[in-house]
Amino acid sequence: MAVIRLPDQGGLWVWSPVALTQDLRRAVDALGPVRHIIAPNSLHHTFLADWARCYPDAVVHAAPGLDEQIAGTSIHSTLGDLPDPAWAGTIDQVVVSGNRITTEVVFFHQPSATVLVTDLVQQIPRGWYRGWRAVVARLDLMTAPVPSVPRKFRMATKDKAASQDAVRRILEWPAESLVMAHGTPLRSGGKEALRHAFQWLMR
Repeated sequence: MAVIRLPDQGGLWVWSPVALTQDLRRAVDALGPVRHIIAPNSLHHTFLADWARCYPDAVVHAAPGLDEQIAGTSIHSTLGDLPDPAWAGTIDQVVVSGNRITTEVVFFHQPSATVLVTDLVQQIPRGWYRGWRAVVARLDLMTAPVPSVPRKFRMATKDKAASQDAVRRILEWPAESLVMAHGTPLRSGGKEALRHAFQWLMR
């Protein structure tokens, strides 16, 4: 999860929201009013309805492929390659299609030069999983020593050209930091990490 304060009193932009505990709600409310709630792919929607109920004035934006029945709440906007006017000029975005598992929208916060990626690139700390789950995570590259695209997403690529086109645009961003839903944020070297993670696709 990440929270961005939009300029010009645009409120808070909440990306891939996690469980809304009382402590988290207090922390978020202290930052300002929640105006936008983002479900960046069809897999990250578990807590979307809770946030929508808690912040009824917020606009819910979802990636292509996530419908209201699955999300359990109203979806006001389907994300595309063009940023919503509410955050245009502050946050850029690219829809990464061509994968059987999910379509993901990757974002770039321009003021901080930070890329936000949900499932397509992961680096879960070793030790997070135990037993057979740890073995599966290692084989899937979820716990690789560097940020990587899990093998399941590589194998699920159905339109390589479409995926390449999207990733090519992502790699054009002047990224410095990298925020992953499944991994420790990188404060520097974000562009190089993304280039390395997607080198299998861009060959």
